[in-house]
Amino acid sequence: MQYTSTYASPLGNILLAADGEGLTGLWFEGQKYFALYLDKEHEEGDAPALQTAKEWLDVYFSGREPDFEVPLHFTGTPFQNEVWSILYSIPYGHTMTYGEIAKELAKRRGLERMSAQAVGGAVGHNEISVIVPCHRVVGSNGSLTGYAGGINKKIELLKLEGAFREGFFVPKKSTAP
Repeated sequence: MQYTSTYASPLGNILLAADGEGLTGLWFEGQKYFALYLDKEHEEGDAPALQTAKEWLDVYFSGREPDFEVPLHFTGTPFQNEVWSILYSIPYGHTMTYGEIAKELAKRRGLERMSAQAVGGAVGHNEISVIVPCHRVVGSNGSLTGYAGGINKKIELLKLEGAFREGFFVPKKSTAP
């Protein structure tokens, strides 16, 4: 059973979801793929991971790096879960490119190379936004694209962390809402 709760962030309301193992979802209201992985049968409730996630978000939105972890429960495909694990390892205040993630994934799998586009698809379907920081992924040329929560939120999150760099830009044709 999944339990949900709403968190009022400075960037808009966030829907949190958790089960007995950990946080299963964090979506900005109205974002692309909103609550995609939320069980049809769920209820408003208070799972321990929801409270921990709210405390983590309080610290994060105050402009500080949280010094504790939220228990997570990835429920995607094995490929998505592997990509999300790499996302989770991107340090606060840093960014990584889709190509760098593809190289890391290829290395972990013992492959010569991996498709950055396939990685982009998994990043775009990240079910635990902000805590699993897909906003820290940028194009190799500095393009800010592909954030399901909205490009303006991506920019604000990067600025909050001090990770917004000169040379980042929003492409004229963006995949982000």
